[in-house]
Amino acid sequence: MNAFQAPRPGILPAQSIETLIAAGAITSDTPFDHDQVQPASLDLRLSDQAWRVRASFLPGRRKVEERIADVAMHRIEITDAGVVLEKGCVYIVRLQERLNLPKGLIARANPKSSTGRVDVFVRLLTDQGASFDDVAEGYDGPLYLEVAPQTFSILVRPGTRLNQLRLKAGDPPKLETRSVGVDLQGGDIVGFRGRRHAGVVDLDHIDGHDPRDFWEPLTLRRGELLLDPGEFYILASSDDVEIPVDQAAEMTPIDPSVGEFRVHYAGFFDP
Repeated sequence: MNAFQAPRPGILPAQSIETLIAAGAITSDTPFDHDQVQPASLDLRLSDQAWRVRASFLPGRRKVEERIADVAMHRIEITDAGVVLEKGCVYIVRLQERLNLPKGLIARANPKSSTGRVDVFVRLLTDQGASFDDVAEGYDGPLYLEVAPQTFSILVRPGTRLNQLRLKAGDPPKLETRSVGVDLQGGDIVGFRGRRHAGVVDLDHIDGHDPRDFWEPLTLRRGELLLDPGEFYILASSDDVEIPVDQAAEMTPIDPSVGEFRVHYAGFFDP
């Protein structure tokens, strides 16, 4: 594994991720899905093992499952029929993928855009991990996901994909930073607010829900839109974002210069 050579400093593209899988640096409980490797990231999948926990935690110098024993309320088996993860609760789910990173590689995880759009807060955990979502160089061990639905309860199964992993070699140069605003000129409806009392969202049932059951359309009043604290909104950006084929980008979730609130869940843009 230490013989792996990244093509150059930067975010690893799909072909390098596939090389890592073939070399055994990334393994899985079950065969990888044909579309699991994205242009510059790897989708991660839930296993059948989960725990309802009292609160979020970092393992520190211990293994994740050792810490789970201190905070677990009960264990959950995720079946093919699906299990509902209730909004307002915190869960830890072991992922199917496992890492044995070669020297010179680190990794970082982020929610998938589909996860963020239904207001599900997810963060990656590793054994002896000192921070969420970051995987240290040379890490050899299992991966876990903290899952905290905020607005809707969700139905998940083994194989459900809630987050994705990027792998990085070296210290690539940082490129342009730009701000992205919201579009309030797009027509009569300028956005949507999540309904607090709605049904369960089946995350594997694509196009299987009526959006009106989950979203309330918003219009401007006096030329402005007032956002209430604690509510979840979806608004369109004021301009398009285009990522060159040889670059990757990430959205900052919180920018204190515009307010102390989370403005984005899904932080990765693929080339």
